[in-house]
Amino acid sequence: MKTSRLIILSTLALATALFFVFDLDRYFSLDFFKTQHAALEAWREARPVAAALAFFAVYVAVTSLSLPGAAVMTLAVGAIFGLAWGTLIVSFASTIGATLAFLASRFVLREAVQAHFGERLRAINEGVAKDGGFYLFTLRLVPVFPFFVINLVMGLTPLRTWTFYWVSQLGMLAGTVVYVNAGTRLAQIDSLSGILSPGLLASFALLGVFPLIAKKLVEVVKARRVYAGWPKPAHFDRNLVVIGAGAAGLVSSYIAAAVKAKVTLVEKHRMGGDCLNTGCMPSKALIRSAKLLSHMRRSNEFGIRSARAEFDFADVMERVHAIIKTVEPHDSVERYTSLGVEVIEGRAKIVSPWEVEIARNDGRHETLTTRSIIIAAGARPTVPPIPGIEDVGYYTSDTIWTLHALPRRLLVLGGGPIGSELAQTFARFGAAVTLVVKGRRIMPREDAEVSEMVMARFRAEGIDLRTGHDTRRFVVENGEKILIAEHQGQEVHVPFDVLLVAVGRSAQLKGYGLEELGVPTGRTIDVNEYLQTSFPNIYAAGDVAGPYQFTHTAAHQAWYASVNALFAPFRKFRADYSAVPWATFVDPEVARVGLNEQEARERDIPFELTRFDIADLDRAIADGEAHGFVKVLTVPGKDRILGVTIVGEHAGDLIAEYVMAMRHGLGLNKILGTIHIYPTLAEANKYAAGEWKRAHAPQKLLEWVGRFHAWRRGSGGRPTAAARPATPSQR
Repeated sequence: MKTSRLIILSTLALATALFFVFDLDRYFSLDFFKTQHAALEAWREARPVAAALAFFAVYVAVTSLSLPGAAVMTLAVGAIFGLAWGTLIVSFASTIGATLAFLASRFVLREAVQAHFGERLRAINEGVAKDGGFYLFTLRLVPVFPFFVINLVMGLTPLRTWTFYWVSQLGMLAGTVVYVNAGTRLAQIDSLSGILSPGLLASFALLGVFPLIAKKLVEVVKARRVYAGWPKPAHFDRNLVVIGAGAAGLVSSYIAAAVKAKVTLVEKHRMGGDCLNTGCMPSKALIRSAKLLSHMRRSNEFGIRSARAEFDFADVMERVHAIIKTVEPHDSVERYTSLGVEVIEGRAKIVSPWEVEIARNDGRHETLTTRSIIIAAGARPTVPPIPGIEDVGYYTSDTIWTLHALPRRLLVLGGGPIGSELAQTFARFGAAVTLVVKGRRIMPREDAEVSEMVMARFRAEGIDLRTGHDTRRFVVENGEKILIAEHQGQEVHVPFDVLLVAVGRSAQLKGYGLEELGVPTGRTIDVNEYLQTSFPNIYAAGDVAGPYQFTHTAAHQAWYASVNALFAPFRKFRADYSAVPWATFVDPEVARVGLNEQEARERDIPFELTRFDIADLDRAIADGEAHGFVKVLTVPGKDRILGVTIVGEHAGDLIAEYVMAMRHGLGLNKILGTIHIYPTLAEANKYAAGEWKRAHAPQKLLEWVGRFHAWRRGSGGRPTAAARPATPSQR
């Protein structure tokens, strides 16, 4: 393969070199064709087929080798063969030549370019794979882009050869007609710029609008195809129906009501979704109680000889449920009804693109017609089909809140955010916790040093960490529940009393009509950048849509989904994931936005690393939390932030400053120039920016500034004796 590439590359290079060595470009000048016009026309009259084939072959060779002269040849063909035959010859010759150049670039260069630049081209590759034909059509219609460059660059992308050919044939046709037609007046043209009159340039500019019109037409055709067989109602009962009252559903319906749309929100279970009832709120309430106990155990660090607490785990769980009850009114039926949302408690099923059938919890049934639908059905805990798991029984993040007695031995499967948070929390209450993960470390999406820091704390707090353990089956032996796992080729037995499964969450994809409508799904519902499903008026947001499963991203997506659903096709917005933060509320807390080192290296993205150790922060020292760090990745040589990881007390709060900076294009210099209150943990962000600034100090300029100050002291620009470094004997 390498030999073939080398042969082709050498042949192309030799052909190009010979073209210039023998000064063949003189035969492709406007003056040459004007002087030879009569002779060429006589040849064409005498031997029309031979002349046409000759011009065709030469044109293919010129365009395939990316040689200069194609524009002049187009004029010459127009002059010799006329508009109709000239257009036919040039259209097919230019397209075939362009395709040969495309294939040569693909065969010789693509593999090396893709291998070298790797992840940097990922977004481009994905865009071309999805809309490459549209992009190529746009480039072909606007002659400001050199066609030979388009041929070579497109060869490096995943664009299909047949797509390249027919789009090029169609896209270059308008320009071909213009140039061939100009060639019919060859005698009146003195230079190539002679055909580029203001009117002609304006015509080319208008051609650039054609792809947009074409794309709209394609969207209309696709929509007609996907809606075929579904009768559209003459009028609609609602502007929007939202399925699911979690974060995405609540925000979507709130926005719709705020802009005076008629909206119905359908929820089959409890308002507030997982976050309020089984996720964020109960877990953070439990974590807070556990953290209080951990501080009491550390009382001597704060100058208190001893501190102890008596508690009943049932009382702790009662507090958790009381907090849920306190927050419930924020997400209640009454509140959203007062905001203008019609809330229906029941099950929704999409029976057509514009109809939702609702089975109310009180037994009534109704069908609503609606212009748009937003699916915000959320996700549920994933329970892997491990042999024996049903026999031993298990809890998930949805059901663990029904516990009223502290487990003596708790086994946690999964080292992601949920598993890690709850493992540490139950250990702090006094349970003997064993955390089992298949990989080498917990929290695998974070940098290795982050995982190691958290695992060190877990071990210090008595958690039995079992990394590299592949779960095989569960058994009950003599009344005792046992996990049987494989570790380094050996069978390991782990006894336990209570099992918590925390290996991830799966999108809710069944039960509300997706299968009947034929909406494509994978791990989540397939949506485009506007959060539209295969039916343009049906949207999805939150956990059911991905790519993130966070409450704050669900709310973020809900804005795009609701605005697009209510105002398309007049205005649509692409969902923006440029600065998505998240936090894992273990101790030490971990928060991140953008890239970390691990991802940057995997994607071959160059970066500079700046680090500030929180151990040096005054407030952290005073609080007894002098551990962790702020790690910032920036563009090499610039202060533009690529990503930030913070490990330490209140990391989830501290990350907000970097989220705003990344979202609005602010660099570390702006953070450094912002006043931060002393003494606060937020100063860590400013000190991290200061570390970057110190590493990029202009040393040469500072040297000259030093001389300036020395001159002002009257030392003639030379360091004074007092300013000279002390010798070892003087120290």
